[in-house]
Amino acid sequence: MNPLTRIGGRAVDRALGLRAAAVPYLVRPNVTVPMPDGVALLGDHYRPAGPDRPRPVVLIRSPYGRSGLEGLVFAAPLARRGFQVFIQSTRGTFGSGGQFRPFLSERADGVATVAWLRAQPWCDGQVSMAGGSYLGHAQWAVAPYVDPPLRSVSLNVTAAKMTAVFYEHGAPGMQNALNWTWAIGRQERGVLPNGLPGPRQLARMRRALRKVPLQAADVDVAGAPVPFWRDFVEHASPGDEFWANADHDRADLTRLPPVSMVTGWWDLFLPGQLRDYTAIRAAGVPARIIVGPWLHADPGELKAVTRQDIAWLDHNLRGGPPPPGAPVRVFLQRAGTWLDLQEWPPPAAVGTAYHLRARGGLSLGAEPGDAAPGTFVYDPADPTPSAGGPLLLRPAKQANNAAIEARPDVLTYTTEPLPASQDLVGPVRARIFVRTDRQYADLFVRVCDVDGKGVSRNVVDGIRRLCPQTVPATDVMVGDDGILAVDVELYPTAYRVHAGHRIRVQISGGAFPRFARSLGTGEPFGAATRALRCRFEIYHDSRHPAHVLLPVLP
Repeated sequence: MNPLTRIGGRAVDRALGLRAAAVPYLVRPNVTVPMPDGVALLGDHYRPAGPDRPRPVVLIRSPYGRSGLEGLVFAAPLARRGFQVFIQSTRGTFGSGGQFRPFLSERADGVATVAWLRAQPWCDGQVSMAGGSYLGHAQWAVAPYVDPPLRSVSLNVTAAKMTAVFYEHGAPGMQNALNWTWAIGRQERGVLPNGLPGPRQLARMRRALRKVPLQAADVDVAGAPVPFWRDFVEHASPGDEFWANADHDRADLTRLPPVSMVTGWWDLFLPGQLRDYTAIRAAGVPARIIVGPWLHADPGELKAVTRQDIAWLDHNLRGGPPPPGAPVRVFLQRAGTWLDLQEWPPPAAVGTAYHLRARGGLSLGAEPGDAAPGTFVYDPADPTPSAGGPLLLRPAKQANNAAIEARPDVLTYTTEPLPASQDLVGPVRARIFVRTDRQYADLFVRVCDVDGKGVSRNVVDGIRRLCPQTVPATDVMVGDDGILAVDVELYPTAYRVHAGHRIRVQISGGAFPRFARSLGTGEPFGAATRALRCRFEIYHDSRHPAHVLLPVLP
């Protein structure tokens, strides 16, 4: 390790909040790994300087390159602490052969790479995996299937069921998908994979998000077709088997090694990751999770990922002490404190039903009496906008919702000022009774925190896409009047609503451009060009006890 590398390593360690470490290491670049189909993948091998003896290996599989930011943030900090690391470019990226079709080939390539590593004289047979986001997906694609099992995994900011992130309860997450399309479509043309788009690029993205049809939006933002975008728009139908290799939520979880997780309350993978954690613990696998106040790839999230990965690998590969603290550590937002829990969700949290009332009220207590339904019309030509939320690019997280709540296509229901603070810690759900004059529609529900000055900030939200293919299986038809009882899963949270604040529920027919518009016609998502307005009736009376269920922690 030359002096410049050592100085740069110290700077990276400081940026990541790590104690200084300077174990000398060597890097062997561009190591070829043959795949069963004849394609060759490239990797960089980091090993401690000195005698070349068999050691455990930390495998990192990434589509974002090896020598740039990925190597600096994920591989080199581990190498400086004496770990042997193999960071590999996934198929079709940064010199690896084949075509990059995200999420489709990681299982076969990953399992083959682990077998190749174990056959190398410098590997003692013990292999762990680490990393976050797509690097976490690459771990899900290997860990339940490889034999013998891995020593440990760090399933950070990722989820076993990737399609639940692409299509949130059926609604395509268009803005995040197009932002990622821009990043991967340009990353090998001299643009940093995690770089931020400039004003001109953002303007191109805004235009691309509004165009119809959507198949060629990738060309608008990336300058050329991007296979992921074409797959995303062409395979959006519920249950499309095209994505079978992308989802691992039905894998045998008992085959997983010990699991470490880090994520954020504003990370797009959060709901799936917390479901995964609960299922992994139920399968009897040792697991830990940290949830902080972070957006996807926030500096704070990257710091937590790196610190936790180092401690987890030291424990599982070298017999070091386990990371301190409870299995579940979550940040309580708007309280500035961390909670240590033994399980998720915390059993102490009480599901408290706030019922929608006439004239925009929201309250506890008995079910409401008779009341006329609230109504609005959703117009795809002037779609209800989104503000804040779990996005890949800022502005994200919390935002002032005043402009959205003033629109005629948004209904709001608000409590009186709270007499005492409420800590909401756990999953959030809503049951909304709705009738629409179109078979194809979206139902968007958002919970907001309204402060003493009247500023309404989003806390959690969720969406459901309604169509003939999904309604009979997932919703309850009420009587013969066409009213649906729609259960909406919102994001989970840990959040303090202070005394004197009010809780508000928003209901609308979409959140654009975060989610693709429902055009009301049933045409395929990527090819649709026609648009129809949709009238909504939201019922909240004694026969239709619409409510949001909030997890109040005593």
